[in-house]
Amino acid sequence: MSKHRHFIIHKPFGYLSQFVNNQNKRKNKKLLGELYDFPENTMAIGRLDENSEGLLLLTTDGKVSEKVRGKQVEKEYYVQLDGEITDEAINQLKSGVEISVKSKKYITLPCKAVRLTPAPIFAARTKKIRDARHGPTSWISITLTEGKFRQVRKMSAAVGFPTLRLIRIRVGGVILNSLLSGETLEMEGFDLTKK
Repeated sequence: MSKHRHFIIHKPFGYLSQFVNNQNKRKNKKLLGELYDFPENTMAIGRLDENSEGLLLLTTDGKVSEKVRGKQVEKEYYVQLDGEITDEAINQLKSGVEISVKSKKYITLPCKAVRLTPAPIFAARTKKIRDARHGPTSWISITLTEGKFRQVRKMSAAVGFPTLRLIRIRVGGVILNSLLSGETLEMEGFDLTKK
């Protein structure tokens, strides 16, 4: 049996976290396979929605995929918000907020959330984010052990500071570091312990 292979990729804005477009309505979607020649049976572990960027783990091993998606593995995001986030809003995020998941009310698990000052520096996004004329923005780091659909975006909106840009920078002990948007790196395996 051939050895499993593992990759990390800096998923760019505008790409789907998949290799096959199974949406008939939306024909010209950008897929991960356009960025690198992945082996057959490679799967993305978890998802980043089309408008989100950053660290995505890929593997040919379904058992690794299950482990990463478990609640023991932290996922850390840097989030640019519309407005100057307040201490009160950060505390709300930390203790859990009500969001909608599959049309049902859901209270998020307690998480880590901190203001990032100074703001992190990332390359400009392909689609421009509104500029300073539209008011101030702020950045936070938010670390979750769960991953509901569009959870971070729903959480920031629930506390009154909608997400403008979302970049996952860490999954367990795997860190985005200086990997540029669209770049892929093959790994021996994934360190899923907390850092």
